[in-house]
Amino acid sequence: MASILVLNGPNLGRLGSREPEIYGSMNYEQLVGELEAFAKEHGHSADVRQTDSEAQLISWLHEAVDARMPVVLNPAAFTHYSYALADAAALVTKSGLKLIEVHISNPHAREEFRHKSVISAVASGVIAGFGTDSYKLAIQAI
Repeated sequence: MASILVLNGPNLGRLGSREPEIYGSMNYEQLVGELEAFAKEHGHSADVRQTDSEAQLISWLHEAVDARMPVVLNPAAFTHYSYALADAAALVTKSGLKLIEVHISNPHAREEFRHKSVISAVASGVIAGFGTDSYKLAIQAI
């Protein structure tokens, strides 16, 4: 059984109430429960976390390297500009672990500033635009 670290960046704790026309009506607690159950059905465990702090996300990526845990990462707004987060994500993949970048919406179908990801170049793969099923596809990929 693999333990998968599922990390969520800023504002994802507001799922269900923040722009439901883009992110859906499922709240964060429901997402956590769904992902934990889905991972268990597929023989894994999921440690699902959320923070609005860039430093905390970086710390959790370091933890993943040290614990040898694959990562599903929704960097949220940090996707577009956090080179520090990209460097930490690169540590994960360069250590031979998978890191799948996920997005609930399709960033390429949204505002132009969302079209660039500084994380994608260092991720093992990217899954976007399938709602919260993007996480499930990432768990399956791992």
